[in-house]
Amino acid sequence: MTQAQTEDRTDPVAHAADLAARYGHLHGAELLRPLLTGDLKGRIALVSSFGTESAVLLHMVAEIDPGVPVIFIDTGKLFGETLRYRDRLVALLGLTDLRSPGPDPAEEAREDADGGLWRRDAGACCALRKVRPLGRALAPFDAWITGRKRFQAATRAVLPAVEAADGRIKVNPLAGWSRQDLTAYLDRHGLPRHPLEADGFLSIGCMPCTDRVAPGEDIRAGRWRGQGKTECGIHRPAPAG
Repeated sequence: MTQAQTEDRTDPVAHAADLAARYGHLHGAELLRPLLTGDLKGRIALVSSFGTESAVLLHMVAEIDPGVPVIFIDTGKLFGETLRYRDRLVALLGLTDLRSPGPDPAEEAREDADGGLWRRDAGACCALRKVRPLGRALAPFDAWITGRKRFQAATRAVLPAVEAADGRIKVNPLAGWSRQDLTAYLDRHGLPRHPLEADGFLSIGCMPCTDRVAPGEDIRAGRWRGQGKTECGIHRPAPAG
């Protein structure tokens, strides 16, 4: 590593630009390997929802280093099937550092004492149960791995493989992958599917805010149906101040 590259490590924007210049043309495990074993070793975590496509990244990371921290936000509103799928994949892949943070008990008591915040204000519920817990869980890390793909939404159409956001590096190894690529990977490695996928749940979040997707609908149409909401907020810029 050159002196300039060493200095860049204190500046997430410059560091991300350097990594993108060197590795931005790679994807999947080819992108992850040099980052997990070299440039970001010990300073990066995988954030996973253990949803319908999550096994792809979890498998890639486990093949490279099963000790990489995996952050799974347990919102307290998840499907039991998701929790059991999480446990199954962790055991199957030999992952050794699963972290399952959730909402702060004091904040939950103050902001959602009756558990119905999701019904009154889905955005506030996501902030309480996902965004803030993830922010706390990521505090020890300089970088994190996401499962976002360009095909998922117009807002992700130009998603880079490596970027900087909110003071950290974000690595998107599957940015350029298609649904066919994901299915082929799952099949090739014999990875189990999320048990709700066969029942029409193609994008799975919290139970109250997840619905089945009808044939021909967008894959994320079942998330926050009828609420004009498409993201939980963890990939939006942090509010100023």
